[in-house]
Amino acid sequence: METIITELDRRQPGRPREFDINSVLDKAITVFSRLGYHATSISDLNKALGLTSGSIYKAFGDKRGLLLAALDRYVDQRSRRLDEWLASAVTGRERVAAVLSAYAEYSHGDAGRTGCLVVGGLVESASSDAGFRERLAKILATHEARLVRFIREGQADGSVASHVDPEITGRLMLCLIQGMRVVGKTGRKQADMVAVCEHALRLLD
Repeated sequence: METIITELDRRQPGRPREFDINSVLDKAITVFSRLGYHATSISDLNKALGLTSGSIYKAFGDKRGLLLAALDRYVDQRSRRLDEWLASAVTGRERVAAVLSAYAEYSHGDAGRTGCLVVGGLVESASSDAGFRERLAKILATHEARLVRFIREGQADGSVASHVDPEITGRLMLCLIQGMRVVGKTGRKQADMVAVCEHALRLLD
């Protein structure tokens, strides 16, 4: 467990206050995803994280610093979770299907309504924060490259038709899964998202 010491605990003078940074970042992810970066106030973060403004600023520099740390944590968590989805996939087609299934799971119910930190950040801040936009663009480029690779692997193992254009289809799949996260904010049912994914897989035939 990674711990950060931030300030003196007022209840016990002289004793540093500690908190688990990952637990704090997980809470920040939820707040930023639900409310958006600009709409999230320091007061919102104080309440959700259980930290004073001084603790937040000392640990992360400012609200943007907290957002970037939360984004790193979010991407790492999603990557680990996706690896679990991919563990049983054998063919390239199955790997693409696993990615789509993972996003169908993320895009319905409470998780869907909470939203995606990456997509939310792009929609809200891409035009006003060039550094943040570039960071998010790299994340999406990684997702796209992975989908393209899986499609090519599918063509090599025979599970994806040879006439399929890996680059264009991979980009289309990226647009699909990110769009699912947006639509998921409206509270769609899991069956809705699964049906979309099943239809999308036909593009590989």
